Amino acid sequence: MTELTWGRKTLAVASAAPLLVLTNYTVPMVTVPQTVRALGAGPTGPVWILGSIALGLSALLLVSGGLADDYGRRRVLVAGTGVLAVAGVVAAVSTTLPVFVLARIVQGAASAAMLASSLGIVGHAYPTGAERVRAAGRYGAMMGLGTAVGPLASGLTATVMGWRAMYWLIAACALALAVVSARMLEESRSATPRRLDVPGVLLLSLGVAALVVGVTQGRVGWSRPIVLVAFAAAVVLLVAFVAVERRRSAPLLDLELFRRPVFLVATGGALVVGAAVVGLLGYLPTVLQAAHGLTPLVTALLLGVWSGVSFVSSLLTRYVRLRAAGRLALGMGLSAAGFTGLLGVGVELPLALVVAGLAVSGAGSGLINSSITHLAIESVPAHRVSMGSGANNTARYVGSSLGAAGVAAVIGGFGLGQGTVVAVAACIGLTGVTAIAALAVRS
Repeated sequence: MTELTWGRKTLAVASAAPLLVLTNYTVPMVTVPQTVRALGAGPTGPVWILGSIALGLSALLLVSGGLADDYGRRRVLVAGTGVLAVAGVVAAVSTTLPVFVLARIVQGAASAAMLASSLGIVGHAYPTGAERVRAAGRYGAMMGLGTAVGPLASGLTATVMGWRAMYWLIAACALALAVVSARMLEESRSATPRRLDVPGVLLLSLGVAALVVGVTQGRVGWSRPIVLVAFAAAVVLLVAFVAVERRRSAPLLDLELFRRPVFLVATGGALVVGAAVVGLLGYLPTVLQAAHGLTPLVTALLLGVWSGVSFVSSLLTRYVRLRAAGRLALGMGLSAAGFTGLLGVGVELPLALVVAGLAVSGAGSGLINSSITHLAIESVPAHRVSMGSGANNTARYVGSSLGAAGVAAVIGGFGLGQGTVVAVAACIGLTGVTAIAALAVRS
């Protein structure tokens, strides 16, 4: 097998991981009412149905990146897909909210392993040059495709077979990917493996988990004791994590990376993508169904405009003759411009304007996904590419939790109409500022 053929095969298999992860991540977005009724969930049910997967993802992404670099990227990918399959079955047969939420948290942990290891595999297969840019674009495109497939497939299967069917399908696809990955991928790991940083793993995982719990519970009341305790615990644990990592010779996260402007832009950009893009569009189906009575399938079709354009845009990134930070700035600017079409969606539904806004912001998201993927690989040493992937995706999914909670809090406080305007305007401002910051970077 030639090196080119091996690289393409590796990219095809590894890129199936973000496709499956994002498909699974977005499954409940359009089926929350049906899921709440089936599980007998109370007022906080929708919050946990939507947000529980982010808990496992955020807590274990960076940990998974370190494990993949040191103990084998293929091994971590296969383990993650296997666990995703098992957790998918549990979600499909759940009859109570706690069991379903636990299954989604485990799915998040499995997804963390899949994302961190798969991007590490791609970075190892394409170490330099134009081929790496193309590979990053195709990998990023799978994120856009996953966000298109998830709501559409979920809405369709819920209409025909019920909301549980999609979780059975996810389990089957995960099992198939585990088998294919084990048979077709070559193992790769760092040439200088390190001992597992147990204190760092515990402090970071628990700290991020506490932060996500606080943000998730805050969506139904920010002054509740559980929210205040969670935030306090997050601060203590994350400060302790930084203190411990500064003294370790082989830290879980090399804090010196934060001295690199490109790493800061990649990580900060991922945080903003999570908060302003994923957070806003993740809450959009709730607004559309509550304000305009749209069905899950129609809602999914509207979101499919955004995610479909995002997929195509990621594939075409290589034709944009800008450095990665410039592509990120352009993507953020397009996202901000597209969001203007959503300002009034809480009151009226001017279909042409909404579709145009979703299409423009989708084009921006495609550029963002591919450029952030490229920056995440380029901003770290070659033997720590999974660490860079883990840090980048941790920022993305912590941001999505913060964004979803912020949008929900604003709409809850101001009402559906005015609240949507305020939330969308805030996301426009955040993406616009990030575009300006990215332009200042010299990579």
